[in-house]
Parts: sequence; structure tokens; C-alpha cells
Amino acid sequence: MPTYLKLDTAGIEPETGTPAADRLVSGAPQFTTWNVEEAEGGLYAGIWEATPGKWRIVYDEWEYFHVLEGYSVVTEDGGEATHLRAGDRMILRPGFRGTWEVIETTRKDYVIRL
Repeated sequence: MPTYLKLDTAGIEPETGTPAADRLVSGAPQFTTWNVEEAEGGLYAGIWEATPGKWRIVYDEWEYFHVLEGYSVVTEDGGEATHLRAGDRMILRPGFRGTWEVIETTRKDYVIRL
């Protein structure tokens, strides 16, 4: 097995979902996730897409992501809104609490480390 990974979703069955009911703020967002890597020790990588809506997010892990398309707004509790469009990158650290609002269907690639 190679010691590298290309984020290629070909042949990967996507998972679908929605925010937990107690976290939904507005809309009816739908998630589609292509998990390309799920390694021992809690490392995940892949592609995620969400349709418009807003929900609360709580992070106990590290996440780096790169927005591939769309428009979203991430707002930390007590902080200012961060507007994200194609090409933007962000790291969410453990302890982040706030909201994610998808204005236009958003697709990102991500790496999560527990």
C-alpha cells in the first residue's frame, strides 16, 4: 500500500445526513460525505457537501478544510462571522463552538484529526 493518498472519490459510496435536530437553526440542510480515508488513531479525510441551511457546530477535534465551491458563513460564539468562498481555507480547533450557515451549496475537502 502506498504511503500517500489522493483525494479521489471515484468508487466511494457517499454517506448522507442532516444536522441533529437539536442543532438545526434554520432551513433543511442535507450533507453528502465521501470519506476517502479513515485511519486508525482518528484521522479522516475526504469531501463534504452541504445544501443551504444553518446549524450549531461543536468541535472536539482538529479540522482543516479547503472550500472548493459555494458560499458559507462560520461564526464562533461571541465572535465575528467568517465568510467562506471557493479557495478559502480554515482550521477549526478543539473547543470551537458556533454556527455554520450554508448560503450557496458548499463543497469542501477536509482532514480531521481526533
